[in-house]
Amino acid sequence: MDIKQLKFLVALDETRHFGQAAARCHVTQPTLSMRLRQLEEELGLALVRRGQRFEGFTAEGQRILAWARSVLAAQDGLLAEAAACRGHLVGTLRLGVVPLASFDPMRLLGLFATRHSGLRFQLQALSSDQILEGLARNQLDLGLSYLDRLDREQFASLELAEARMGLLYDSRHFHFPNPSLRWEQLADLPLGLLSSGMHFRLSIDHSFRARGLRPQVLLEADAVHHLIQAVNAGLCCSIMPLPANDRQNDSHLHLRPIEDANTLAPLGLIMRRSAPSSPLAQACFEEARDWLAAIDR
Repeated sequence: MDIKQLKFLVALDETRHFGQAAARCHVTQPTLSMRLRQLEEELGLALVRRGQRFEGFTAEGQRILAWARSVLAAQDGLLAEAAACRGHLVGTLRLGVVPLASFDPMRLLGLFATRHSGLRFQLQALSSDQILEGLARNQLDLGLSYLDRLDREQFASLELAEARMGLLYDSRHFHFPNPSLRWEQLADLPLGLLSSGMHFRLSIDHSFRARGLRPQVLLEADAVHHLIQAVNAGLCCSIMPLPANDRQNDSHLHLRPIEDANTLAPLGLIMRRSAPSSPLAQACFEEARDWLAAIDR
């Protein structure tokens, strides 16, 4: 058994495709398949369910996969720890971010990149549940998510901001003379919203429901850029976090505040407490804590 076989196993889980896993690992598909079969023979277990294509992992394969992730995380941690002992942080910081986060993650990445030139970053747009799962499975180092369902014994967190909401619209198609809007004014508008069940959408639904209102949802999407495209086309308006200056590059797009519009929970930076701990995550989490404390002074 060697570390490459474990990398092949994890790559197969993440791509769910033999050819894509091989390409990610810079080997041929026959090589990847052969090395995985060698791993199965050495362990005396069938790990992968095979047919004409990849069909998933066996129950035993899922258990071995969890160990493989831990071993690879430990290797990354060892290398990062050695670099930290030399006074450097190197490696890739994996950050999961909820869609429509009111806090710009680039502010944090800019802070980390300025202080540690050897760092690289991997950013993923995920739901709040996916972020917690990714942190628990050591697939993420840090998460930018809502704090209402957080197990404080398993996760450490830094509260970043209370997310407020505004209505995003295109002035070529819609006009609102007042500086702010009430939920009652939004109920009859064609709206494009995040998919049902996503945290930001739950806050929107709660705000309408608490006032006895039924919004006219014309479009649902799980990608923010699709909502912005729909607004830009005049198909609908959308509800976005404040501030959202980075989403108003088009001069026709405007974000009008909504009165009494807050998300159900604050946004925060989240890190797993349990081992194996990531030196990258710990160092960046502490730097974020110091940075936030300096801002609040």
